[in-house]
Amino acid sequence: MAATASVTLPESVLAQYARFSLYNSPYPAHDAGCAIDLYPEPPRDGRTTIAPSPVSGTVRETRTVRAPQQPYAVEHDHLVLIDCDGPDDCAGLTARLLHVDPTVAAGDRVDRGDSLGELVRAGFFAPWVDNHLHVGFRAPEQNPYRASGSLPLELGVDPQPLDWDGTGMVVATGETYAILNEPAHPNPGAEFVGVRADTGGPTSLSRSSSEYHSNGGVLDGGLPHYDGGGLLASSASDVGAETGVSVGADSAAAELVSLNEDRLGVRSADDGRSIAWDDVAVTANGEPITGLSLFCARDSEFGVKLICPEQAFEIGDAVQVRVRPER
Repeated sequence: MAATASVTLPESVLAQYARFSLYNSPYPAHDAGCAIDLYPEPPRDGRTTIAPSPVSGTVRETRTVRAPQQPYAVEHDHLVLIDCDGPDDCAGLTARLLHVDPTVAAGDRVDRGDSLGELVRAGFFAPWVDNHLHVGFRAPEQNPYRASGSLPLELGVDPQPLDWDGTGMVVATGETYAILNEPAHPNPGAEFVGVRADTGGPTSLSRSSSEYHSNGGVLDGGLPHYDGGGLLASSASDVGAETGVSVGADSAAAELVSLNEDRLGVRSADDGRSIAWDDVAVTANGEPITGLSLFCARDSEFGVKLICPEQAFEIGDAVQVRVRPER
């Protein structure tokens, strides 16, 4: 069976944004990494964040859409469709964008980096999610209005995996989250980084096996509060190259993924990067929390984000994170 066509997002697109995630969402549109959330640089003067366009082309349509009602969100979201002429892999496709109140209209020409409008806090977001631009791509014969069905996305950058031992100090808090100072970005602004996974052998290996390795890709997703996540590299074949395990579309066996030898789940043998989380619980200082928010970032404020509406942390608190089988 022929592989589904994919779209590569080049560095010129991703470098416009401070952070991105393919999997950190509960919505089916992100299944198998078929959509990306792009987080622009936060405003420095208190203004609403502007949404720079990831593509060049002509606006086909904008429409207001219904969104779940949340006390922290606007009443409506917006869909923006752009018929793309660039960058290369996007030419001839339709970009499908959400979470921006558009200042563009049908027939307008936009170039990559042009403002599409102001980001909105939509009811699709969980309360701990920062404002972002949701992007997917459809071929001409595809329905651009359906929530699911976008083409798989590949990265034109190599996210740098950073070792993290599960510890850190709280440097920022909100009502539903706390941010740690680890792992620290070694070169802010110059490259995207994320938390490194351990990868092991095929799923027949036991959890205690010494065959786990620390050369996995970057973890992406909400662990375990969303159903699954991903293991990111510039292409699926890069992730498992040093383990000697095939991870391409024809891989014969799925592969275990862990963090500090705490088993997280199993990487798909079909696409080589999607992870089905195990039935696990995340603890911080021995107490259960909702989970971890895992993503790629190039800004200096990068650090692991604890999702913890049930726990209160103070700036300066030392934290030890573990992932355990749910009992």
